[in-house]
Amino acid sequence: MAKDKKEEIVEEAVDQEVENTEESTEEQEEVVIEKTVEDELAEMKDKYIRLYSEFENFRRRTAKERLDLIQTSTESLMVSLLPILDDFERAAEQNEKSDDVNAVKEGMSLINNKINNILALKGLKKMESSVGSEFDAETQEAITQIPAPSDDMKGKVIDEVEKGYQLKEKIIRFPKVVIGQ
Repeated sequence: MAKDKKEEIVEEAVDQEVENTEESTEEQEEVVIEKTVEDELAEMKDKYIRLYSEFENFRRRTAKERLDLIQTSTESLMVSLLPILDDFERAAEQNEKSDDVNAVKEGMSLINNKINNILALKGLKKMESSVGSEFDAETQEAITQIPAPSDDMKGKVIDEVEKGYQLKEKIIRFPKVVIGQ
């Protein structure tokens, strides 16, 4: 019997040790799982911070590029207009020395043609005169209405006070017109 009690005590001790080992293993597994979750969370946070930083850098860079583009967008136009400015200065000097009105008119005509050609190359075009046509509120700006000279001119453009211009296909200045009433 003493042997049985010893065996029972040994068996209980072994069982207790097995239970402790199982609990210890479960605790170790939980700790490992917690560590992997924490590691994944830390990795995700790191990725998020890096991505956010990259986006902020991208946003700053594009804002700077946009600002530079806006500031230098008229540079090519200004460079194209410089020869015309030189022509005007030469014309002003010649106007002081010359008494020939026809030479002054011819010089002004040449300068006018030159500026129109340069602006046309940059995409600027005059809108066609709309005198006599129906008023179109989407492409014209009515500045006043006057009594129509005849019944067939009611609702039509009587006069164009200021010409309209398009840059490429966009209207940048609507023609200012007078409408018959």
